[in-house]
Amino acid sequence: MIHLKIEFFLIKKGKYLGSTPFFAIFAAMMNFISLGSGSSGNCYCIFTENTGLMIDVGLGVRTLKKLFNEYGLSFSKINAVLLTHDHADHVKSVGSLSHDLSVPVYSTKKVHAGVRNNYCVRQKVASGYERYLEKNKTVAIGDLQITPFDVPHDSADNVGYMITHEGVNFCLITDAGHVTDEMKSFIQKANYLVLEANYDEEMLRVGTYPEHLKVRISGENGHLSNKMCGMVLAENATPALKHVWLCHLSEENNHPELARITVEQVLRQHGIAPGKDFLVEILKRKTPSGLYDLE
Repeated sequence: MIHLKIEFFLIKKGKYLGSTPFFAIFAAMMNFISLGSGSSGNCYCIFTENTGLMIDVGLGVRTLKKLFNEYGLSFSKINAVLLTHDHADHVKSVGSLSHDLSVPVYSTKKVHAGVRNNYCVRQKVASGYERYLEKNKTVAIGDLQITPFDVPHDSADNVGYMITHEGVNFCLITDAGHVTDEMKSFIQKANYLVLEANYDEEMLRVGTYPEHLKVRISGENGHLSNKMCGMVLAENATPALKHVWLCHLSEENNHPELARITVEQVLRQHGIAPGKDFLVEILKRKTPSGLYDLE
């Protein structure tokens, strides 16, 4: 095995690593990075030593290649793409990326049909690369166990994912109008959680969006507000939960610091100490998060 040394910026346990051997980053544990989170484009990656997954491809391929290069990541380590749903900010480049990397794309049949019908996806996923998932049925991709589950949203279909490796559970839930009992059960199993905090209720109420869009966002199949996100965490976080990332913040109806303050205030009201019981961080819309160890 050839050990290459590459300069890049990473975060492991919140620390800058500087110059690090590429082979040393992807140890037996999982690693997580957000490359973009929000209506401008969503993309997340999970890596182990042997397996790499990309969750959603809402960023342009050129942007992804630039970010992979800057962060010392390798497309050769991507074994598959998972899709949450068929909205453009999650799937815009999935066909192009799948074609360029020759990697399969996993999601439900309804999501794949939605992608085929989405005019924003100029290059469709080739039929030979489509792989179908069923909700609540676990599949193995490399050394990762993937369990999709239903998430309510006004798309053709929408799923969250529980990804498990050597007893560590990483859960991702985005674009959720409300939280179901099934979703709660996955949150309660999570060691690491990406959860939507899309909008501040007052900012949405007094904002410039037309009324029909405000109703859509705040509806049962829209998005989670900061307060709703905080309540979900307060009611379902267990001692096993170590780290929460708030995702998919609205540019017009939210602010990163407001989201963090609101969620942490709700947690404190329920006797939970952010930073002590578990960490709470914001995933930025257009800036990568850095790489995290999921131990």
